[in-house]
Amino acid sequence: MKHPYIRNSVGSMEFGGVLLNKFLNRGNERRQERLTTDIFQLATGVLFQNPIQMFGLAPNNLYDVPGFELDFLRKLPTTWDETVHIDGFPGKYSVIARRNGDAWYIAGVNAEETPKQIQLTLPMLACRNITVYNDDESKQPALNQTKIAENGDCTVVIQPKREL
Repeated sequence: MKHPYIRNSVGSMEFGGVLLNKFLNRGNERRQERLTTDIFQLATGVLFQNPIQMFGLAPNNLYDVPGFELDFLRKLPTTWDETVHIDGFPGKYSVIARRNGDAWYIAGVNAEETPKQIQLTLPMLACRNITVYNDDESKQPALNQTKIAENGDCTVVIQPKREL
């Protein structure tokens, strides 16, 4: 996961679009299977700053993905007022925070072979209830609510890249 550190460190870049089809074709069946999870795809909408935010959605996505994924995309800002590097290392993992108005979006991806537990300090979210979109252990999308501690500390687990 080098893109946030090389191509996206100073300005916008082009990273395709957020794709929710399991297979990379209009029919969403057979052939080239997407090698990332839905939550990884949602994270790229925050993690990578594109000149034009693109969602490569197909009609079948309206009924074959969890509704909370589509709600996230509907609310995802197209511009950012502030960007903060939270944690990461080129080629291993990246956690970026972006603010639009009063709303913060924090995205993290893990390119390593095992789940990564990370202690984050997010003072901008201290004492706030947040929504966490993550992959469960079987790489299925999950939605959870949690409250950030008074000092802004929280622990997250980012699931590893998909095994081929």
